[in-house]
Amino acid sequence: MANKSENAIPAKAPESEKLTINLGFVDLGQIELLVQEGFYSNRSDFIRTAIRNQIERHADTVRQIVLRKSVDLGLRHITREELMTAQAAGQMLDIRVLGLAVLAPDVTADLARATISALSVLGTLQASAEVKAALADRIT
Repeated sequence: MANKSENAIPAKAPESEKLTINLGFVDLGQIELLVQEGFYSNRSDFIRTAIRNQIERHADTVRQIVLRKSVDLGLRHITREELMTAQAAGQMLDIRVLGLAVLAPDVTADLARATISALSVLGTLQASAEVKAALADRIT
């Protein structure tokens, strides 16, 4: 039996996720120079700013895609009550999230499997290991 804390979802969702990237020496040197000259406080500050600038550059495209694909933008909590309501109505949910999707800790693997036909997350999915395993063939 798994340790309960291994599958627990934190009470407060993290506000960021760590990424690892590989950069060429010249690119890294230019970032270091800009940091050294005070344009940015550190490498992470530079990278976050560059990413935000690119996202803003494509903001209209992202908005259009989100509308077209009926994607939930930001944080999406999926509760036991929501899934129980869908099950009672005989509905299967196709859940699409751009951001963070959190399946409540009290959602069982059986309930998730019975009510979620597809789960697409562009970002991060937080759910128990059992629920992730039960939905493995439905997660994209």
